[in-house]
Amino acid sequence: MGKTAQIRARTDPAVKEQAEAVLAELGITPSAAITMFYKQIIHHGGLPFAVALPNETTRRAIEDARAGRRLVEGESVADLLGRLDDDE
Repeated sequence: MGKTAQIRARTDPAVKEQAEAVLAELGITPSAAITMFYKQIIHHGGLPFAVALPNETTRRAIEDARAGRRLVEGESVADLLGRLDDDE
């Protein structure tokens, strides 16, 4: 089947440039990426990722992380998980 359908969309030039740079590193053309995205929409029966606004707890956690507040560090994954358990 030949590809004859055309999609037109407007986006911020900086977003387009950054996304196409990533795609180029992956060896994927923008057309191939859009085709993959559309196929995933069909496969999932909707967007292939969750689209939601974060709740208040998540918003606070994001703000804290960006500000460097309440960060927990560990020497290993096990150590980090242990420290997180201690905070509960």
